[in-house]
Amino acid sequence: MIVVGVRFKKVGKIYYFDPENNQYSYGQNVIVETSRGIEFGMVVIPNRDVNDDTIVPPLKPIIRVANSEDIEKNKENKEKSQEAFQICKEKIKAHKLDMRLISSELTFDNSKLIFYFTADGRIDFRDLVKDLAAIFKTRIELRQIGVRDEAKYLNGIGICGRTLCCSTFLGDFHPVSIKMAKDQGLSLNPTKISGVCGRLMCCLKYEQNVYEELLKKLPKEGDLVETPDGQGEVLSVNVLKQTLKVAIRKPPKNDVGIAFFSSDEVKILKRRYKKDENINNEDLKDILD
Repeated sequence: MIVVGVRFKKVGKIYYFDPENNQYSYGQNVIVETSRGIEFGMVVIPNRDVNDDTIVPPLKPIIRVANSEDIEKNKENKEKSQEAFQICKEKIKAHKLDMRLISSELTFDNSKLIFYFTADGRIDFRDLVKDLAAIFKTRIELRQIGVRDEAKYLNGIGICGRTLCCSTFLGDFHPVSIKMAKDQGLSLNPTKISGVCGRLMCCLKYEQNVYEELLKKLPKEGDLVETPDGQGEVLSVNVLKQTLKVAIRKPPKNDVGIAFFSSDEVKILKRRYKKDENINNEDLKDILD
């Protein structure tokens, strides 16, 4: 099926729409109908044939290419949403609510004003909504978001020295687990593997498929293996170099020697599974929640 991918935020999720035999190019501004009403978006995926399994029918059509009036209205809406943001912050302070306002957004047709916030628990903001509705004369929606979404909205600099991936190119958040850090031989120190949001770094996912494929060819630490120098126990593995550090008992002196081998030079004789107590470390709970 031929679709067009439209994005409504700089690094937001991409939604598919029906081009209805019209040709659209990257960067074009378009007006579309969504579940939130009429929206202003930008084409990021020109006409493309995709598998029917990847879409949820029926697809709504693109209404039209945005004209100069639509572009000007979208600019005004952004200015209005910034004004609404400041007013909402004052109202939150007046109501003494324990919440942090992150962003505000006004739909293109002005039918809804959305405020995004973070909080430690549930917040009773009914009185706040009444005040905001009386001021802006439109439907008000408050959405509580998580720390990852907060980082995406606010942006910042990661420990790599670059701007955050989630604010630069990541449209969606993918699941990240502590197992990925273990597979890649990283320290389980929370300060080393967590991002500015306090959760596991999204970049742990990028090379995970490669590490999983390489690990299939390697024994684990503690495994008993047969080497050209005799039997030994694996002390450590270098995933990228595909090499092993093995402790070998050499007869007849019964001396324990250390030797290095490639993965092709050894044969696994016995697996030795060890429980990793680091996984239950109290320091890791925050970044895993």
